[in-house]
Amino acid sequence: MLQIRKGNERGVADHGWLNSHHTFSFGHYFDAQHTGFGPLLVINEDRVQPAQGFGTHGHSDMEIISYVLDGALEHKDSMGTGSVLHYGDVQRMSAGTGVRHSEFNHSSTTPVHFLQIWIQPNVKGIPPSYEEKHFTPEQKQGQLRLIASADGRDNSVLIHQDASIYAAILNGDQPLQHTLAPGRNAYVHLIRGRLRVNGVDLKGGDALKVTAENLVTLDQSDAAEVLLFDLPY
Repeated sequence: MLQIRKGNERGVADHGWLNSHHTFSFGHYFDAQHTGFGPLLVINEDRVQPAQGFGTHGHSDMEIISYVLDGALEHKDSMGTGSVLHYGDVQRMSAGTGVRHSEFNHSSTTPVHFLQIWIQPNVKGIPPSYEEKHFTPEQKQGQLRLIASADGRDNSVLIHQDASIYAAILNGDQPLQHTLAPGRNAYVHLIRGRLRVNGVDLKGGDALKVTAENLVTLDQSDAAEVLLFDLPY
C-alpha cells in the first residue's frame, strides 16, 4: 500500500527566526492522520535565521538525528560535546537518561537549513551519547548510502532501534531498488528535486509511506536528494 504525504500539507511553524515544516504532529501542530510511522516520530524541516537558534533544552529516551542541507549548525550539549555541522554531516544524539543541548545557526549572515529526525528507541534508560559522520555527495550519488543503522555498519551512525536510514542523490531514469524484508515498511522523504517512487511522482518536501510491499523502486529523478527509512512494523 502506498500513501503520499504532500509537502505543502505539512504543519508549519513560523516564528520569524525559525521556519519549520512538520511532517508529523509536533508542538502545537496536531494531525491525527500523521502522528508518526512506526518508530519514526518526527521529520522537521527547519530553516534558522543567522545567529539565531534553539536555546538549551532537554530530551530523554529519544534518538535525535540532524541532517544538514545548507549553512552551518552549531551544537552544544551537557555531555561536553560541541561541534559545527555542514552539508553532508549527520549527527546522532541518543538522549537516554537525559541530556540538555542547544542548536544555533553558527553564521551571522547566512541561514541554516536542516532536517531534524526523531526515532523512538527500542531501549530506555541508556547513558546519553553523541556521534557524527560525514557523507560526501559522491558517496550518495546514484546509490542508497546507509547513514544510520542499529549496528553502525558501513560506517553509519548507530541508532538504538531496528531501523536503517539511507540517503541518495539521483538524477536520471536509471531505477534504484531497495528490497524490504518481511515485517518491514519504508518511508521515503524527498528533500528536494523530483522523483518517482513505486510509480508515485514526488516533488521536494513530499513523502511516501510504503506498507505491505516487497520492493521500493526509485526512478524518473531530477536533481533529487532523498532519505529512505527501512522500519519495523
